[in-house]
Amino acid sequence: MSLLFKETNNRYYLPLLAFLSAFLLWLGWPVKPLAFFLFLGWVPFLLMEQSISAKAKPKRGRTFFKYAYLTLFLWNLFTTYWVSYSTLFGGAAAVIFNALFMTAPMMAFFWTKRAAGKVVGYLSLPVYWIAFEQFHLNWDLTWPWLTLGNGFAAVPSWVQWYEYTGYLGGSLWVWIVNLLVFFAFTSSKRGFAKWAAPVLAVVLPLAVSFWIWNAYEEKGDAAEVVVVQPNVDPYKEKFQEGENYLSFEEQLNRLIKLSEQKITPDTKFLVWPETSITNGLNWEEGFATSPLKLTLLDLLRRHPNLELVAGITTATLYPDSANKSVSARYHPQVGYYDIFNAGLHLKADGRHEFYHKSKLVPGVEKMPYPHLLKFLGPLAIDLGGTVGGYGTQEERTVYKHSQNQAWSGAPVICYESIYGEYVSKYVRNGAGAIFIITNDAWWSDSPGYKQHLTYASLRAIETRRSIARSANTGISGFLNQRGEITQKSEWWVQDALRDQVKFNQELTFYTRHGEYIGHGAQWLTLGFLLAALVLSFTRRKKRV
Repeated sequence: MSLLFKETNNRYYLPLLAFLSAFLLWLGWPVKPLAFFLFLGWVPFLLMEQSISAKAKPKRGRTFFKYAYLTLFLWNLFTTYWVSYSTLFGGAAAVIFNALFMTAPMMAFFWTKRAAGKVVGYLSLPVYWIAFEQFHLNWDLTWPWLTLGNGFAAVPSWVQWYEYTGYLGGSLWVWIVNLLVFFAFTSSKRGFAKWAAPVLAVVLPLAVSFWIWNAYEEKGDAAEVVVVQPNVDPYKEKFQEGENYLSFEEQLNRLIKLSEQKITPDTKFLVWPETSITNGLNWEEGFATSPLKLTLLDLLRRHPNLELVAGITTATLYPDSANKSVSARYHPQVGYYDIFNAGLHLKADGRHEFYHKSKLVPGVEKMPYPHLLKFLGPLAIDLGGTVGGYGTQEERTVYKHSQNQAWSGAPVICYESIYGEYVSKYVRNGAGAIFIITNDAWWSDSPGYKQHLTYASLRAIETRRSIARSANTGISGFLNQRGEITQKSEWWVQDALRDQVKFNQELTFYTRHGEYIGHGAQWLTLGFLLAALVLSFTRRKKRV
C-alpha cells in the first residue's frame, strides 16, 4: 500500500492520486453504507498537492489547478452522473461547472500555503472549503448536492449532533480527520502513537452521536398522516400528450383512489406530491370557486378531520404593472402574471392557502443571473416540476390543522429539502413536522432519488422534526426525529402509506442559530486571505 502513495517520477503518479481521491469520496457517498471512506477521501489529494508544491518547477499553480480540477470533476461525475438522465446537456453542465466552482477554495488553499507557510495553509483549507459550501447554498448557481456533510445521510446514527452543528459540522469533521490522517501518514515518527489523533477524531464524535441516538426520545403530539405515491411517468403520462398520456381527470382519480385505501377516521393530513395537480394554470384569484376545489372538497367532506396538502401549479395576475415581481411574465391578453410551483393546503370548511416554492432549481425554475446567462437556457437541469421561470415568496409558510395548531407542517417542495438552514426557517415559523412533496421520477432508477431520500434524514436530525414524504415516484415514506426511515414505498409503484407522526414544538440549537459554522468560516476566510497577503508582502520586502 505504501508503494502506491510513494512519490515517483512516473507521469501517472499525480493522475492516479486524483482518481483515487475521487473514487474514495464516491465510495463513501450515499446510498452506499461506506461513509467511513469519506475520512480518507482527501488524503490522496493532499499527497498530490504536497508533491506538486515540493518540486521547484515553474507554473506549479497551473499544475495544481489541473489535477485539483481532475479530482473534483471525477468526483462530481461518479456521484451525480444521473442528472444527465433528465437532460444530457444539463447533467454535463452540472459536472463541469460544479467541479470548476469547487476548485476556488482549493486554489485559495494552495496560494495561502505558499504565501503563509504550511501551518496557516493547512488550517485555511477546511475554512475555505466550508466558506465555499456556505456561499454555494445561496447564490443563483446553487447546487449543494455534494456538500461534504451530506455524505453521512445514509448513516444517521453517526451524526446525531447535527442538531447542534447542522450538516456543515459534518463537512468540518471530514476535513479534520482527513488532515490528521494525512499528517500521520506523512510523519517521520514510528509506531501507532501517531495515529492516536485521527482515531480519536473519528471515535469521539461517533461516541457522542451514539449516546444521543440511544438517549433521544421523540417529542410532540401525534397525528395520523397519509402520503400518496401515484407513480405517474413525467415523460410519457404526466406532462406530454402521447400514446400513454393520462388526462388530469385520470391522474386525479388515481390520487383519490389511492388515498381512500389508507384514510381512516383518525387521519388528519393527506399529503400528495409535487405538481400532483397540474390541470393547466390554476389562477389563485379564482380558485375559491373553481370546479377543482369543489372536487377536492368532496373528498375531504367524506372524511371528517382530514386536511389536504398537495403540490399544485398556480398563477396570479398583477393588474398594476408597477407592482409586478421580477419573475413576472407578460401576455398581451392577460398582462403581467407569475407562475408558481406551489403547495396547497385545503381544509374541509373551504379555507385554503398556498405556499410558493422559493428555493428554485437553477436553469429549470429560475434562470441564474438572467441578463448575463440567458443563452444557457438549453443546459437546464430538470429536477422536478416543469421548465420555466417561477415566482417565489419571502416567508416560509406553515400549514396548521384546524383542530390543533400544534399539528403544523412545513410544505417543503423537492429541491428545498437539501438546504438545512432554509428548512429550519419553516420550523422557526412554527412547523412541528416536515412534509416533503417531490417528484423524483426524472432521474430513472439511479442513485439520485435514493440520495434525495437519505438527505431528508439530515433535516430530521437538524430540526428534530418527523418527516412525511410524498413522491410522485421515487420513494415515499416516513422518517422519525432521529432521522430513521420508519416506513417507505418501493420504486416505480403506485402506493399509499399511513403512519403516526409526532409534531415537535421544541427548537434545536441549530434551528435557532442556523449555519453559524458556514458564516464563521466566511469571516475566517477574510482573515486568512489578509494574513496571507501580509505575509507574502513581508517576505517579498525582505528579499529586496
